[in-house]
Order: sequence, then C-alpha cells, then structure tokens
Amino acid sequence: MHCPFCAAVDTRVIDSRLVSEGNHVRRRRECITCEERFTTYESAELVMPRIIKQDGIREPFNEDKLLAGLTKALEKRPVSIEKVEEAINRIKTILRATGEREIPSREVGEKVMKELRDLDEVAFVRFASVYRSFKDLNEFRQEIDRLSKDTSTQD
Repeated sequence: MHCPFCAAVDTRVIDSRLVSEGNHVRRRRECITCEERFTTYESAELVMPRIIKQDGIREPFNEDKLLAGLTKALEKRPVSIEKVEEAINRIKTILRATGEREIPSREVGEKVMKELRDLDEVAFVRFASVYRSFKDLNEFRQEIDRLSKDTSTQD
C-alpha cells in the first residue's frame, strides 16, 4: 500500500478490525518513511452477474441503480438508510448465490419487490406500479388486495 502523503511504498499495519458485520477489514497503517498514519478498508471483490434487460441488452450490475430504485420507492417513508443497505446486501447475496453469470432484470425486480414488501407496503405498491406498469386503478386494487391477503395470512 502506497502512502497517500509521500507516496512511499513501505507502510506497516498498526491495527486491524472487522467492520460492517465482518464484511470489511479496517486497517490502521503507518508510513515507514514519513510516519504519517492513515486508514484503509479491505473487502472481498465478488463478481456480480450481468443483467439481461427486457430488450436483450446486457449490462453490468449497477448497485447505484438498485439504490436509486429503492430510494425512490421509499421516498418520505419511515425506513432508515441502514434497512435499505441491508436490503441491498441481501439482494446482492442472493444474486451472487445463484452462481449465474447473467440474470434477467425481471428476477432482480422480483427480489426488489420482495424486499420492499418486507420493508414498507406503501413503497412496495409504488415500486410495483412502475415495475409492473399498472394500466388502471383496477390493477392497483388487485395488487393492494393481494398484499392485504398475504399480510392477513401471515398474522
């Protein structure tokens, strides 16, 4: 690791700690040349599958798009950013666990809807209305009725 202050090649690790539920390692380092201290974070680089869009175009998985979609659905809803990040991590873990190199965007959307259903029902309906392209009020009602039925069977 190069020193960010003097660009020296030699640094030593002073302290290492697990952070983010053990998914990252925080390392406190010291430059041997200039003796400045700095922090680095290390995590495993795991390959996400490519996404196959509805029109057949393939693109890399984009966590920012996933976050934007969830954030938009959850706008002005009482859900913490920590809960959103946990949902994103669960979705990513599920996608990686498939072992597939490519996944249809439809599958990703279904995973997002499952997470939203658990996080916030209003956000779920918002996302579903765009994702499933509801044409009229009846489709909204059907989805809300289905959600109500699912919720009542869980109690």
